[in-house]
Amino acid sequence: MAIPLIDFKQRDAALPDVEIIELSQLYTREFKNHHPEAPHRLSFFMTVIFEKGEGKQMVDFEEYDFKPGTVISVQRDQVTAFDLSNKPEGKILIFTQEYLDAVHANMRLPSFTPTHLNSQYSPAFELDEENRQRTFSLLNEMIAELTCEGGDPLIVMYLFSALTLLHRRLKTVGEVDNLSPSQSRLISRFIELLQEHFERTRDANWYADQLATTYKTLNQVCKASTSLTAKQMIDAFTITEIKRRLVVSKITSQQLAYDFGFEDPSNFVKYFKKETGLTPSKFRNHYR
Repeated sequence: MAIPLIDFKQRDAALPDVEIIELSQLYTREFKNHHPEAPHRLSFFMTVIFEKGEGKQMVDFEEYDFKPGTVISVQRDQVTAFDLSNKPEGKILIFTQEYLDAVHANMRLPSFTPTHLNSQYSPAFELDEENRQRTFSLLNEMIAELTCEGGDPLIVMYLFSALTLLHRRLKTVGEVDNLSPSQSRLISRFIELLQEHFERTRDANWYADQLATTYKTLNQVCKASTSLTAKQMIDAFTITEIKRRLVVSKITSQQLAYDFGFEDPSNFVKYFKKETGLTPSKFRNHYR
């Protein structure tokens, strides 16, 4: 069973590529190919702001506690699963890469760098009462503009930028947001190449050649965006993909070793254990 990829499917909002929905809508929506409490991969970005209820949300097979005031951000291509057992309430902000590109073209906004590849990164953080009120005020203003007749995309972009900048400032895990436009493009192209070729090669020099840059330059940009070297980013991306396949399929370690270019399955097991501290079979059993 493959992890379903969930595309951005807008419903009633007047402006494209961005939407805010109530978390409670997940209880009543019909889902043809997946259930929100089962692992699914997103083709868009998602921020969940919890107002009521407690539980644990899974992001890339790590569980994060939530309670009123918790914010959980899920980046494009990450795997997530909701915990709806206690009927939590809140708002879900979803937006596409195309929307981010439009925002960046119109105003100052930090790049959404792939910090989730760093093992020290946490997608969750807590809002105090003051910033909770500020957050929901901005969200409600966005909803009003998204749903009114003749809504102005620029107003929505300003509100979106204000919310994003507020949350970036409040997050406890430091993120380096001073990438230049050319560096942002380079890291985005690197991630796109990784998605296409991670099974083929884990050679950072090969990726640098494909990007028409030097290994040194690629390494510098990777460190600036994630605090990881290019090789560490490649390994982190590869390990995440291996974890996803172990959990949702019955594929053997031997077949996975072949798929990921390991000539000897024992080397594949050693590689996975070095990066995670567990053998593939122990990791799989933990999530079964």
